[in-house]
Amino acid sequence: MSVRPQGRVLAMLILVLALVAAVLGWLHTNLAMDPAGPGHGFSPPVVETNRPGAVGPVLRVHAAPALSVVEILTVRVADARNNYDRQAFGEPWLDVDRNSCDTRDDVLRRDLTDVQLVKGSRCLVAAGRLSEPYTGRVMDFSRGPDSSKAIQIDHVVALGDAWRSGAQQLTALQRQNLANDPLNLIAVDGPTNVDKSDGDTAAWLPPNKAFRCQYVARQVSVKAAYRLWITPAEKEAMKRVLDRCPGQQTLESGYPP
Repeated sequence: MSVRPQGRVLAMLILVLALVAAVLGWLHTNLAMDPAGPGHGFSPPVVETNRPGAVGPVLRVHAAPALSVVEILTVRVADARNNYDRQAFGEPWLDVDRNSCDTRDDVLRRDLTDVQLVKGSRCLVAAGRLSEPYTGRVMDFSRGPDSSKAIQIDHVVALGDAWRSGAQQLTALQRQNLANDPLNLIAVDGPTNVDKSDGDTAAWLPPNKAFRCQYVARQVSVKAAYRLWITPAEKEAMKRVLDRCPGQQTLESGYPP
């Protein structure tokens, strides 16, 4: 039995349509899901929701190119209400991870080299040396009522900025976690930290240009982990910095899973 010409044409048309559908499906899987846009070769970051009431971030965003993570952040105008209160984030320098050391000393021990502890203590840092990231200088730390101020612990996403960009919607525990998360904390030069104040990426960047990619990637990491939004100007500033280092990775929360 012979097949009519019309039947052969119809069969060929069905085959072509099937091939087109398969190609489009592959493109959707491999390219359309790329939040950074075509040509970057970025995959979407893996995001997991943390257990309610647990110590840690709201979301666990696994390491990914920071440029791709910028694209999943909500963009909104910052809350203009001037009602920020530090107490909304809990008492400063709590022992949230329950290792019997407060957060400030945890960060000093992590960021300083040649660390010396106060005699009889396994937590209190008496002295050390810091390769200071904001200025690029090497600084000596010495514990004391005045000298300790020379090196401060900075909230990379300032708590005032966090408050204006969604932290008001977090629970008290989540805000406390944000304020003490090692992801959001680094030891820095005191006067430079004061100069930063609560500025976001659009308002302030470290004078040390060599550190800007790492700094912005850490800000992106914090905002993603705590579901904080960014302003249009902030997104533009983040992308402008990260465009120079497209391979720069985000960091995961400093709290254990």
